[in-house]
Amino acid sequence: MKVLVVGGGGREHTIVWKLSQSPKVDKIYCAPGNAGIAALAECVAIKATDVEAMVDFAVKAQIDMVMVAPDDPLVLGMVDAMEAKGIRAFGPRANAAIIEGSKVFSKDLMKKYNIPTAKYEVFDNADAAIAYLQTAPIPTVIKAEGLALGKGVIIAQTLDEAEKAVHEMMEDKVFGNAGSRIVIEEFLTGPEVSVLAFTDGKTIKPMVSAQDHKRAYDNDEGLNTGGMGTFSPSRIYDEKMAEECMKNIFLPTMDAMNAEGRTFKGVLYFGLMATKDGVKVIEYNCRFGDPETQVVLPRLESDLYEIFDAIIDERLDTVDIKWRDGGAVCVVAASGGYPVKYESGSEITGIEAAEALGDITVFHAGTKCIDGKVVTAGGRVLGVTAVAESLDAAIKKAYEGVEKVHFDKMHYRKDIGIKKYN
Repeated sequence: MKVLVVGGGGREHTIVWKLSQSPKVDKIYCAPGNAGIAALAECVAIKATDVEAMVDFAVKAQIDMVMVAPDDPLVLGMVDAMEAKGIRAFGPRANAAIIEGSKVFSKDLMKKYNIPTAKYEVFDNADAAIAYLQTAPIPTVIKAEGLALGKGVIIAQTLDEAEKAVHEMMEDKVFGNAGSRIVIEEFLTGPEVSVLAFTDGKTIKPMVSAQDHKRAYDNDEGLNTGGMGTFSPSRIYDEKMAEECMKNIFLPTMDAMNAEGRTFKGVLYFGLMATKDGVKVIEYNCRFGDPETQVVLPRLESDLYEIFDAIIDERLDTVDIKWRDGGAVCVVAASGGYPVKYESGSEITGIEAAEALGDITVFHAGTKCIDGKVVTAGGRVLGVTAVAESLDAAIKKAYEGVEKVHFDKMHYRKDIGIKKYN
């Protein structure tokens, strides 16, 4: 089978890496791909959001399955466009991808179907939002409605910070049109958990749990990023919590999307918070998370291609999905200055040395090849992932791997996976 993976980051490298292990996959293409992906797949210079060009390539190359990984092309309807040409495509159609594409839609869905989440209000006028903040509890959470590369969420600790966030999103357009409407919601407290789930609209099968570290610096300080590292399993997500989530969140969300005529087929990401009042949904994503994928898929023992194939055919109930025990940890090596201003083009060394330690895979996020050398080409550059018999052993091994890798002004957090909850 010939498979095309759409995207070019660490998540896509991990997906390509896992698909390459399937005996059913003969050839993998990736568009646009990156320097690491190029070792496993043929990279094609097409932007992930160029729906027309991507469909044309899939038709001409006679692709058997297209796996659309990022949120933007899913929301733009790339799966719909592939299907219209008779190409099997993995991922939700546009009318289901809206669960991530519009935070207003997802919050309204949860309210309508009694899925636990934070209280909220929606605004399309900055003055009205500012007026509301005068009486709202502080701290508060302000979210741009649309897609903002995982950065469109501000946790405001003071009224001044909240007002500034409103002005920046709605008037200064720091997130473009994504901030034309905003959601102001209740600030919840408690440990966060990420659970990704395979679903074909009839069956939902959660993957092993994970936890992301969004803040740029140690001790959860600094700006929000796309993710500075992650670990699996979560230290708090036990069998009891899993049962609560299945009953109150996972199944109700799948059923709600069906009831709305928006059947979701693909990977549904649940960003959760364990509050004193039970587990609540912080956010939905319509695809594999990044960098959660880098610790979840290395723990998958089953054939990923077979799972994708079953979801497309709505026969997920027939697939037995197996997971590796132990733990996995991914530490992101980022360019200095990320997530604000950073430089690109620095040579990267030590990747082979890190992987030579064993049970370590270095997933490329923002890299490219110039004159035979791998160089930095993004804010998040690499994800150094280790698997081991326990989470603590995986943490130790991941940092041993990171110490082998070098590029100019490399920055990484030193506390991935270390935070413990009582």
